[in-house]
Parts: sequence; C-alpha cells; structure tokens
Amino acid sequence: MPELITVRVKPGSAKGPLVEAGPDGELTVYVRERAVDGKATAAVVKVLADHFGVPRSRVELVSGAASRIKRFRID
Repeated sequence: MPELITVRVKPGSAKGPLVEAGPDGELTVYVRERAVDGKATAAVVKVLADHFGVPRSRVELVSGAASRIKRFRID
C-alpha cells in the first residue's frame, strides 16, 4: 500500500545527506546538492529510497517540485 509522506528539504546543507524526523512526524532531508535544475529533488529521492530501503523507482514526487516542502509517495 502506498504511503504519502511530507518532507522539508534543506538543499545545499553541509549536514547532508541526512534524514531527521521531527516531533510532528514530518521528515527533514538535508542534501548537499543545490536547488538548481532539480538536482536537490533528485538527491532527496535517492536519500528517501535509501532511508526506506526501496528502489528509487518506488519513490515518486507528488507535489512541491519547486518548493522546499514536498510530498512523496513511497510504494
């Protein structure tokens, strides 16, 4: 069953790649890539796939392509 998750993205971070869960359950993903030409979003897909132990093809961006707050579907 697919799961929808909300992610706050921190592009250009020296902490990345890292996934942190907040007290409200929202995930914050730190990536080193800058938010240029979709590079940060692609990096977030890779980090989430590794975090959840699924192939990258199972992580789909649902909304927020140009936003720091994104929603992903994990199959």
